[in-house]
Amino acid sequence: MFVASPVKTNFNGVSLVKSPAFSALSCRKQHRVPISRQVRAVISREEKAVDQEDGKKSTNKPLMNSSQFPWQRSKYTGSKTVTAVVKIRKKIKEKLTERFEHQLELFMKAIGQGMLIQLVSEEIDPETGKGRKSLESPVMGLPKAVKDPRYLVFTADFTVPINFGKPGAILVTNLLSTEICLSEIIIEDSSDTILFPANTWIHSKNDNPQARIIFRSQPCLPSYTPDGIKELREKDLVSVRGDGKGERKPHERIYDYDVYNDLGDPRKTERVRPVLGVPETPYPRRCRTGRPLVSKDPPCESRGKEKEEFYVPRDEVFEEIKRDTFRAGRFKALFHNLVPSIAAALSNLDIPFTCFSDIDNLYKSNIVLGHTEPKDTGLGGFIGGFMSGILNVTETLLKYDTPAVIKWDRFAWLRDNEFGRQALAGVNPVNIELLKELPIRSNLDPAIYGPQESVLTEEIIAREVEHYGTTIEKALAEKRLFLVDYHDILLPFVEKINSIKEDPRKTYASRTIFFYSKNGALRPLAIELSLPPSAESENKFVYTHGHDATTHWIWKLAKAHVCSNDAGVHQLVNHWLRTHASMEPYIIATNRQLSTMHPVYKLLHPHMRYTLEINARARKSLINGGGIIESCFTPGKYAMELSSAAYKSMWRFDMEGLPADLVRRGMAEEDSSAECGVRLVIDDYPYAADGLLIWKAIKDLVESYVKHFYSDSKSITSDLELQAWWDEIKNKGHYDKKDEPWWPKLNTTQDLSQILTNMIWIASGQHAAINFGQYPFGGYVPNRPTLLRKLIPQETDPDYEMFMRNPQYSFLGSLPTQLQATKVMAVQETLSTHSPDEEYLIELREVQRHWFQDEQVVKYFNKFSEELVKIEKTINERNKDKKLKNRTGAGMPPYELLLPTSPHGVTGRGIPNSISI
Repeated sequence: MFVASPVKTNFNGVSLVKSPAFSALSCRKQHRVPISRQVRAVISREEKAVDQEDGKKSTNKPLMNSSQFPWQRSKYTGSKTVTAVVKIRKKIKEKLTERFEHQLELFMKAIGQGMLIQLVSEEIDPETGKGRKSLESPVMGLPKAVKDPRYLVFTADFTVPINFGKPGAILVTNLLSTEICLSEIIIEDSSDTILFPANTWIHSKNDNPQARIIFRSQPCLPSYTPDGIKELREKDLVSVRGDGKGERKPHERIYDYDVYNDLGDPRKTERVRPVLGVPETPYPRRCRTGRPLVSKDPPCESRGKEKEEFYVPRDEVFEEIKRDTFRAGRFKALFHNLVPSIAAALSNLDIPFTCFSDIDNLYKSNIVLGHTEPKDTGLGGFIGGFMSGILNVTETLLKYDTPAVIKWDRFAWLRDNEFGRQALAGVNPVNIELLKELPIRSNLDPAIYGPQESVLTEEIIAREVEHYGTTIEKALAEKRLFLVDYHDILLPFVEKINSIKEDPRKTYASRTIFFYSKNGALRPLAIELSLPPSAESENKFVYTHGHDATTHWIWKLAKAHVCSNDAGVHQLVNHWLRTHASMEPYIIATNRQLSTMHPVYKLLHPHMRYTLEINARARKSLINGGGIIESCFTPGKYAMELSSAAYKSMWRFDMEGLPADLVRRGMAEEDSSAECGVRLVIDDYPYAADGLLIWKAIKDLVESYVKHFYSDSKSITSDLELQAWWDEIKNKGHYDKKDEPWWPKLNTTQDLSQILTNMIWIASGQHAAINFGQYPFGGYVPNRPTLLRKLIPQETDPDYEMFMRNPQYSFLGSLPTQLQATKVMAVQETLSTHSPDEEYLIELREVQRHWFQDEQVVKYFNKFSEELVKIEKTINERNKDKKLKNRTGAGMPPYELLLPTSPHGVTGRGIPNSISI
């Protein structure tokens, strides 16, 4: 059939004739396939063994001896035919060279030079003391046509003895020079069908001669592991832990820990940054890359070349559709930043906004790109359409959509009601707390930071609440006073921030008191802005809303400073630290200590997707020294130090669950009769009310799942993998917090359920609530300025006269410059975008169906998805309830951040399974 000259080869004593691999392949330069490539393949071949019926003599010379068939007994007991169906995901081909490579790879597979597979039985071979193994079978033949064009499917038959036992694992070897994305292998015989889910990249044998181990789909606790695959279970775990040495290679699947020592560059004075994850600056651990050090004191890792990506384990890398969505956002940002960048370079100054129409033009200005030839993405349907939109720029208009906060009411951001509403239903609704007593006190050292008592005195607050016909005593008793307090977290950094010379910005430490009125509106009463103590000037200022023009504009500036602080704390603490950075050690420990067979691994797997990759990208260009966060947010080069300080002072695993966090902040009270065990202090608190519905659904799913696999406390404490997992999270992943007394124990099914519910909530509902509203709320700069460049002018300041003459100009001159604003908008839009390949919490049953053949477990996930459908309906009904003032009103965007479903794009809704952006 093939033109190539045949050569004889010997497989375990069986003479085969097949074509040799092309010399071109062996001579090709070995390289890792770019991440955008997806080389897929499927494999198998009929491999027949000669068996004899029990009690009969063979007249033929046996082809193999017992040593060549490890599973073969001294007596033959007959044979059976087993069919393997191998499914491989194709890449989206764009270039002619890649198409040629793909056809060449298909040819190599067809002649048996693509992949080898070997079955391993769950039963022990008494002669070897290990699991019985079949022959290594090369994949041969052309792929079969399937409905889904993204996949190739190959089938093969091979014969095994009847007493071979049930296959529990498959060893896969990739003979090609490039990696292969294996989706699954299905083993079929006359009586059974066994699924071996993979969804993994199989490295080339040239990169690593060790075969990959793929286990069957049945979840299995360590103590119930079939004897034949126990050794393989441990071997697979050892293979992903690495030895903590050397630089990681792109094809590897090594998960290990390291400190954040790659954010700065000690060789450049302006890029020196502290290492995070040491006693002075504690922090969660990140995934180790092993890049060479550029300094030993402190030990800082090289950041590599500008376009060089940081290592993440191969299976954590973005797929092509996700990567192209990311590129589209960067492409858009490039054009929007182009004009301000050129102007800034020519004038040596960045351009401020001079009127509100400058800001409005950001949503009106269209950049028209010329016609380009369309490209075939190789995919049909909605994915192909979206890819065409990214890859084929045909007379395309690039502009930012109008953010939801001003889409139907351009002036909503100016009103106090909207300022208060966003504390409950905005992108950062997790800092507001109940004001329980007066005076408000700081926990900072008074010898350094001055008197601990706030200047928001009882007298000032009493005067303000009188406007609402009540007294301060009554307001406290009725739980109507609330506080957003950034004083202690920011004051230690204010002097350093205000002293930044390059890209100067100005800030205060802020406190804001709110009153919740009887008509359901949360309104700001007073704002305290503090500077470090000074003998020369006043350092604490109190602002209240007034009715004269001057007070009105000063009040706007005070609210802008609060919003700037809120944006910084939101990004560095609530978003990055409490979701992204805290989740990374859970993912590393899960891969290092829990076998892919472990039921907890299978439960958590969908909630780990893409997180390590997006975190690595953040270290590369977002949170690094000189990165976007430093250049565009208030803390500047002290951003990650502030994040570390927050981790040290307030992060607690046991308080990261929603009900516990609400109780800690006084926004809910414990109530055993309530559905989640808590009752909200403000019923119309959209984030909390909708979040508790999601939390309860996750909790119910997790409890059912845990009880299905663990019968009692002993089964928890005797699970060595599980205990090692939790121990490693505490003692390695969060090493700087390892001695804290608040870490939950892991002794009961209730303990495990609570731990897993926390993790899944953080990865799904919590991240969705504080991420996907970034552009809808922050895309309009005056609503949430990420930094301010001036302090509020005092009567003795030189700028005061200009403020009095043109307060609008002074206000706009305090906002980020045009270049800073467009940089932030680009990032916020990208981070608020759902990729077309997003996997949502409501679709969990579809995702998990691939892992489970247990009908009862499938029922748990079906029930969960059905519950989320009901929750979406409930949230939509709430958003139409006119009594709920924080959800509905003239020109007001409804609260949709915790709606389970979403189309792709910037939608301000949808809960993905994982922190995928």
